[in-house]
Amino acid sequence: MEPTPILLLTALFIVAFLYSSVGHAGASGYIAVLALAGFAPSSIKPIALVLNILVACIGSFQFWRAGHFRWKLFWPFAVAAAPMAFAGGYLDLPTGLFKGIVGAVLLLSALRFLVRPGDPEVVRPPSVPVALGAGAGLGFLSGLTGTGGGIFLTPLLLFCRWARTKNVAATSVLFIFVNSVTGLSGFLIGGKTIPRVTWKLAAFVVLGGALGSWLGSRRFPVRTIQWMLAAVLLIAGLKLIAK
Repeated sequence: MEPTPILLLTALFIVAFLYSSVGHAGASGYIAVLALAGFAPSSIKPIALVLNILVACIGSFQFWRAGHFRWKLFWPFAVAAAPMAFAGGYLDLPTGLFKGIVGAVLLLSALRFLVRPGDPEVVRPPSVPVALGAGAGLGFLSGLTGTGGGIFLTPLLLFCRWARTKNVAATSVLFIFVNSVTGLSGFLIGGKTIPRVTWKLAAFVVLGGALGSWLGSRRFPVRTIQWMLAAVLLIAGLKLIAK
């Protein structure tokens, strides 16, 4: 196997660092980088899921340790999302449809970072049935697209005023971990394999995720990072949809 280009490794490190600092694991960013690097759509999904699992595991610990995690907010979304993420991970979409869905996901991610409301003064957590229904839909979409679902859950929690920003980040990153694990399980049970290059990329992603989540859970300002992420996702999303 040829050495992995340092530019690709650096880009993945930066994505992991930036995303983890705002309570995400980076799947949509990894998808963007891998797509721009010319990886086949069939290999992008498992690579993104594995990298997502690693960074989400680190981020979950960091945000929990910083005191931002709320179990009552998290569990209804996760319980419904996990089996649906498995189902979505099992399915294999045609290349054209996959690119269209992932491109749309990236554009929605960009909008999430461009349009970010401040912390609501009053928060009202959703009822259990509402959270279960939302979790099921987000879980299926996360497994289908190879993302952890945080890019959908985070704006939903903020726009509906269901939680404050730091609590949203802590909820989203563990939600991402659960969905990524079940999504990857569905992918593997479908008889597919993880590309060998994944493990070469993992070391750089773990480094970026560890540093970013430590800073983001405690002291890192995120607004500038969100603008930078939005620009990357817009470019990659439009590139995929235009093809």
